[in-house]
Amino acid sequence: MSKFIKHLADRLVAAIALLIFSPILVFVALLIRVKLSSPIFFTQLRPGKDGNIFTFYKFRTMTDAKNAEGNLLPDGDRLTTLGEWLRKTSLDELPQLWNVLKGDMSIVGPRPLLIQYLDRYTPEQARRHEVLPGITGWAQVNGRRQLDGDWEKKFQLDVWYINNWSLWLDWKILWLTVFAVIGQKDISQEGHTTGEEFFNNKESL
Repeated sequence: MSKFIKHLADRLVAAIALLIFSPILVFVALLIRVKLSSPIFFTQLRPGKDGNIFTFYKFRTMTDAKNAEGNLLPDGDRLTTLGEWLRKTSLDELPQLWNVLKGDMSIVGPRPLLIQYLDRYTPEQARRHEVLPGITGWAQVNGRRQLDGDWEKKFQLDVWYINNWSLWLDWKILWLTVFAVIGQKDISQEGHTTGEEFFNNKESL
């Protein structure tokens, strides 16, 4: 019953939030269109619950600048001032409300990572895919930037969340996220300029 309430609340909150934040969404979209041109959104295939692949949405924060060989420059070189501000305020995450409304994601859950990580997880780490991925999660409110590069700790926190999930825990994570965003504390995002790629030698674990 609690999980049914969570799924229902996710979509209700996402729908209401999209309406409330619609002026901000339009404003940010226009800023990106003027400053970075098209596309406005960054889209990428990510694994969700049970490893099912879905299209993940964020506001675009980087240019498509390339080197002389035609290869994209490193993320840090392509991140714009506008993009840095969007990440710092977490406004780039707002399009994921659409993912929640579609049922691809939850408001709270382990963050969706990259497809290439799927075959690198240990069985215990792969448990993070037992639930829908979230816009925010237990790992994100327990260290954030301090956990950059410490994949083992992040996955431990993800599994802890799954083992201890409750509606109360989701509410706690939401409030901690709000305070962190308002205070702009330790905000980092996996798979971007501040994140290290995850590799794992399963035989050594």
